[in-house]
Amino acid sequence: MKNSIIRIIILESDKSLHNVYKIHFEQLDGYALEGVYVSVADAIKDFKYSKPHIVLSEIKLKDENGIDSIKLFKKKAWDIKIIMFSEINDFDVIKNAFKKGANGYLTKPLTLDKLEHALRSMEKEGAAMSNDIVKKIIHNFHKKTFALFSERENQIVDFLCQGATYKMIAQKLFVTPSAVNFHIQNIYLKLDVNSKSEALSKLEQLQNQLEEY
Repeated sequence: MKNSIIRIIILESDKSLHNVYKIHFEQLDGYALEGVYVSVADAIKDFKYSKPHIVLSEIKLKDENGIDSIKLFKKKAWDIKIIMFSEINDFDVIKNAFKKGANGYLTKPLTLDKLEHALRSMEKEGAAMSNDIVKKIIHNFHKKTFALFSERENQIVDFLCQGATYKMIAQKLFVTPSAVNFHIQNIYLKLDVNSKSEALSKLEQLQNQLEEY
């Protein structure tokens, strides 16, 4: 094996996907898949043999949260690159992954094109993200917060502006629809409006005012 070959290991809890990844890497020039594991313990145990340059790790693993495993791989090799992947594209989860030292974040499924794009991006730019993750991060940094609302009210306002229903907001925030309704009534009171359409119109005006400053 040439020194230019980049060594990869993958941590994936679904064993049915292991062979899929092996097939993917047979079509990727310049990369060698040195192992596919279902647990962090197995990957760490085999580390001295696999000697990976890049670790692709699922978040939901059988023995440990993949994000928590980042520090273990960094202890083995401080310059190793870690790309997390998951079906979850929640902003707080993504933020936590990068805070803990991840170099990339992809959403499943890991198609051949997605893998190749991520790995090439890692080589050129030192980071890799799925397009939907990039959009999610941009959206969250562009969110406006209003001083007249509480933190929870601002969360609900953001969902309202995205077109979410009361039920959808309740599911997102892990609260009851009645709790959402309570906060929305407070929002209406603070905006001095009586309906959702009036609230959205007033919020748009406030957003435009914020952008002018």
